[in-house]
Amino acid sequence: MSQSTNTLAVRGAVPRDGFSFGYTIEGEGPTLLVIGSHVFYPRTLSTQLRQKRRLVFIDHRGFAEAQRPLEARDCELETIVDDVAAMCDVLDLGEVDVLGHSGHGYMALEFARRFPERVRRTVLVGTGPSHAEAHMQTGAQIWEALAAPERKARLEADLAVMEKRIRTDPERRFIWMCLGLGARSWFDPVYDAAMLWEGVRVNMPVFDRLWGEVFATYPTRDVLAEIVQPLLICMGRHDHLVAPTETWLPLLPEGNTPRLALFERSAHTPQLEEAELFDTVLLDFLS
Repeated sequence: MSQSTNTLAVRGAVPRDGFSFGYTIEGEGPTLLVIGSHVFYPRTLSTQLRQKRRLVFIDHRGFAEAQRPLEARDCELETIVDDVAAMCDVLDLGEVDVLGHSGHGYMALEFARRFPERVRRTVLVGTGPSHAEAHMQTGAQIWEALAAPERKARLEADLAVMEKRIRTDPERRFIWMCLGLGARSWFDPVYDAAMLWEGVRVNMPVFDRLWGEVFATYPTRDVLAEIVQPLLICMGRHDHLVAPTETWLPLLPEGNTPRLALFERSAHTPQLEEAELFDTVLLDFLS
């Protein structure tokens, strides 16, 4: 795997409600809006994809520079989605395809549900149907039954390092957790993802609220029934970080069934782990 960089990128920031929302724009073609960190996510998508799509990476309040103390409303999904709409207006994006990876998939879904006139197609990558206990327990059972002993041993060692980092620097807990759970989230259990996180800031109350509470009760079945745009759900076969692909199946609506893509040599980040195949699947869906 290799991270993509583009020296021709356009970068900037949009002030809004006491935050500075960073953005990065790269490539050419129809716009694909990527919700998350404008620093992290450009490193996960290929140079080849930039030849086919204009990629617009935007921060949300979990990653944006906060210029005031955080408030409870900063940690709500409705606020996040309003920010996405406002960023689209400022950047004059018009109608877009939208992609959300991991927990950002719920942001992409909610944006498509609330603003259907703005969204052409929606893509979720490495997003389980929710963070509900039942869904996560299914994933935990698969891990216990099927994960290789070497992978489990690696996780145990990484968790010890993670705990030390969290004690030393709790304000970056989300990053330390992502790195510490590498054996559950990468096809190669010893892959070092530290480079992906260089220069990324986090506002922990946003992650605690959204990842710990909101996504655990997200009404996925109801939202899928409302979504009118085509939807693609990309999952890695070896993703032990979120609920497995199979947990999506009982929630899929009849008559407007989302497209599922399973990447056999990926875990949580198939856009980086199987970049060529991912690009092919994505561009076929978006075309």
